Amino acid sequence: MSADLDLYQDIVLEHKRAPRNFGALASATHRAQGTNPQCGDQISVALQVAQDRIVDVRFQGQGCAICMASTSMMTEAIKGADVQAARQLQQRFRAVLTGTEEADETYLGKLVSLAGVARYPNRIKCALLGWHALGHALQTPLATTAPEHTAS
Repeated sequence: MSADLDLYQDIVLEHKRAPRNFGALASATHRAQGTNPQCGDQISVALQVAQDRIVDVRFQGQGCAICMASTSMMTEAIKGADVQAARQLQQRFRAVLTGTEEADETYLGKLVSLAGVARYPNRIKCALLGWHALGHALQTPLATTAPEHTAS
């Protein structure tokens, strides 16, 4: 892989320093929390979904640079997207990090900067934690969303 896929690229560090869409979402219709017990990362993702579209998204929690940056970048990528597109992006991003699919900048956009995480198996869960929480949040409305999910 090229040097531009280094684990801590400038864009990753920028999203760690100043995460986008960080904070509470009072109008959430969907929510889930993810925890990585191996390293202590904890992320809660809240969505406002209307007419099968993610109108707004926020996240809260704490984690390593990779966890926070990945979740921040995820919120930017899915905000305003329809639910099916968000699910597809989640699946493709996971496939890139687990090595079952090549990184495609055209599809992933700046998320491709996290593709280098695939070279560090112990960090893949960090990068996917917010995405796992997103997937669980999308499965059920807030009234029936399970309170917490563990990264797998």
